[in-house]
Amino acid sequence: MEKIRLGRTGLLVSRTSFGALPIQRISRTEAAALVRRAFDAGVNYFDTANAYTDSEEKLGEALHDVRDQVVISTKSGGKDKKTVLSHIEQSLRSLQTDYIDLFQFHNPAQLPDPEDPDGPFAAAREMQQKGYIRHIGITNHRLKVAREAVDSGLYETLQFPFCYLAAQSEVDLVRHCQETDTGFIAMKGLSGGLLNNAQACYAFMRQYPNVVPIWGIQHEWELDQWLELDRRDPGMTPELEEVIRRDRAELAGNFCRSCGYCLPCAVGIDIPQAARMSALLRRSPYKPYMSDEWHAKMHQIENCIHCNACKSRCPYELDIPALLEKMLADYDAFYTQHHAD
Repeated sequence: MEKIRLGRTGLLVSRTSFGALPIQRISRTEAAALVRRAFDAGVNYFDTANAYTDSEEKLGEALHDVRDQVVISTKSGGKDKKTVLSHIEQSLRSLQTDYIDLFQFHNPAQLPDPEDPDGPFAAAREMQQKGYIRHIGITNHRLKVAREAVDSGLYETLQFPFCYLAAQSEVDLVRHCQETDTGFIAMKGLSGGLLNNAQACYAFMRQYPNVVPIWGIQHEWELDQWLELDRRDPGMTPELEEVIRRDRAELAGNFCRSCGYCLPCAVGIDIPQAARMSALLRRSPYKPYMSDEWHAKMHQIENCIHCNACKSRCPYELDIPALLEKMLADYDAFYTQHHAD
């Protein structure tokens, strides 16, 4: 499997890499088998986070005996030195390792102050000096913060959403990372499940030689899909360009990326799913959304108190209450037409 250099970290990682958020949804036995299959097939980079419940533990169980052959990145969203130190120490225990290849600050609303002795950056520096972490990076969903992080020179990698719905400003960010030798790790390569042509997603990523996509993998068929594409390595074709053109016309712009930073909702609305319901009904099997459970979940939107907390937290500055109202109207129209199917 082809490996590329992850920016100035110097780490050589597989171009097809493993996003380990989804393995928190499967059993330990299933997760260990899935991760190990990926490793045996040549995948050597695995990305997780302290916040992904037991994902770190599952990676540790699967990879502890081949630790020297893999690259592992994890994250902390801690806002002070004490919390970040605690998170790193827990990650080391969970991953069954004595070092983390790449530690990342997890989507901060603003960059940590590198001069604050009690801040999160001080914790990362201390653990790096002690040899417990080898490289420092950052993840974000905010273009402004991401650009500031790259320009600061303090972060060896940036993890950022990137797929073929990307705006020109996001493509420019990828190129800026290449110019500054900042490793670019692409999350949400399928835009939270809205994109369903894996070959188009794969071919788009391969146009950018510095991009390392971490595909979120939960099922064996998903792993097989990416391994098959990696073996075949299809390039961009006019047919795939047409798929991308149609999807961009339908989805690009004012849509929910399902990042979840809007949560929690004061009245329990499942915002990341509800806010993209129209696309889910068109682009995935719709019958599961015709259930009584989903009908009730969508009608939770009627309980919105318009506190705008979700809107203030959205890194894409979406008007979430207005978007939810539109999704409910679309859902009800679709439900009326298809519920009896």
